Amino acid sequence: MQTVYDLAVIGGGVNGAGIARDAAGRGAKVLLLEANDLASGTSSASTKLIHGGLRYLEHREFGLVREALAEREALWKIAPHIIHPMRFVLPYVEGLRPKWLLRLGLFLYDHIGGRRKLPATRTIDLHRHPAGAQLKAGFATGFEYSDGWVDDARLVVLNALDAREHEAEVLTGVPVLAAFREENGWDLKTQVGHFHARSLVNAGGPAVLDVLRLAGERPDYAMRLVRGSHIVVPALFDHPYAYFFQLPDGRIFFAIPYERDFTLIGTTDADHTGPLDAVKASTEEIEYLCEGVNRYFMQQITPADVVWSYAGVRPLINDGSRKPEAATRGYRLEFSDPEEGAPLLSVYGGKITTYRHLAEEAVDRLAPRLGGLPGRAWTKTAPLPGGDFTIKGLPKLKARLAADYPFLDEVDVDRIARAYGTRAPRWLGEAKGWDDLGQAFGAGLSAAEVDYVRHVEFASTAEDILWRRSKLGLRLNGKQKAALEDYILAHPH
Repeated sequence: MQTVYDLAVIGGGVNGAGIARDAAGRGAKVLLLEANDLASGTSSASTKLIHGGLRYLEHREFGLVREALAEREALWKIAPHIIHPMRFVLPYVEGLRPKWLLRLGLFLYDHIGGRRKLPATRTIDLHRHPAGAQLKAGFATGFEYSDGWVDDARLVVLNALDAREHEAEVLTGVPVLAAFREENGWDLKTQVGHFHARSLVNAGGPAVLDVLRLAGERPDYAMRLVRGSHIVVPALFDHPYAYFFQLPDGRIFFAIPYERDFTLIGTTDADHTGPLDAVKASTEEIEYLCEGVNRYFMQQITPADVVWSYAGVRPLINDGSRKPEAATRGYRLEFSDPEEGAPLLSVYGGKITTYRHLAEEAVDRLAPRLGGLPGRAWTKTAPLPGGDFTIKGLPKLKARLAADYPFLDEVDVDRIARAYGTRAPRWLGEAKGWDDLGQAFGAGLSAAEVDYVRHVEFASTAEDILWRRSKLGLRLNGKQKAALEDYILAHPH
């Protein structure tokens, strides 16, 4: 007999994975379908921040900022391995936003979102502050405030993993070719067969309108696709602070310590009109970010210094904003009319920081259309896989890994703890040395880890492993990457 799911989710980005996790944990029978790899689109191409969106205050999006700020510490608590607090330095620049406006914005940022654990904003003297040493002369005053950093792709993977551990079925590499509304549900046609579900969730991200067309539906909103591009360069500074910089055109960008030896710089805001399957940073965007860096840092960079660039398309609701950076980052959840039959819920917009709350609201609204679900909302306090320790427990976890696996050096321990948390021993096992972990590919990547992310974390290709389950693509050379690809071919699932 064919399985009938309570809900099928199309789209394995952060919103789709979050909805699948929430619904499965409430007792729903869930199917998650992703055409490529989890987080292979926008959800792995963010600025890697869990933040309220300080600049959104300028556009009077107080509700969105409040919601996002409230989620910061909630997400930190459930995923303290892949999320950690970060202090940001915002230099004051004469002729741009006035000091009183910056102070007011930061005061609101500190007080409207229920900040409890994160330290408050303070005014700093950049001549004495560690973050001032790398800046050009002329920057005297700044502000230091709190936000959070996240491994965005792993956030998606861990949500999908937790969904599966609550008995959801998660299928990657399975595009939906058509969706037909039937008398009591939906028939989804894929290359591996048909699936049936009582309700359908469209979490297609930038492709939300394409998914609607597959289902024969008209969109509720016009979408504005905005490309955000980032560059990674060798480290421009050796302290733990990140920077929030203003530019004369009114835009902002971040410079963030990244993967120990690098600096992540972004993002741009450009309307995107091209295809969604190969989104790349343009030459102009890379040059723009380099010029932004060169306005502030003594160390100058050119596009030749860029070791990696990436871009993602944000699916924003077209609110008529003149500039792409002013378009709302809020989200809308839209249901099909009950008279049309089986429910269809479409997710428009959103940002990574609000994904959990979005998912909770989506399932809350979907549950009555399914006749109710056994469980209640639960994701605000339940740790994601590997995150079952306190927000201050990472040093203790690393110390335990170092003691149990003395052949790991400090860099290995740090990377593994931050990626896998308490689940690291699931693939490290009883290893007494590197030889016990199988073939070595470089940069601390072993066959044991490769096998784990393939069998447990849905990875299929070398790209999945090197750029989404980890960022070791920054460290492996061509020969090492080829060895990994050969290993995958020689060891099929």
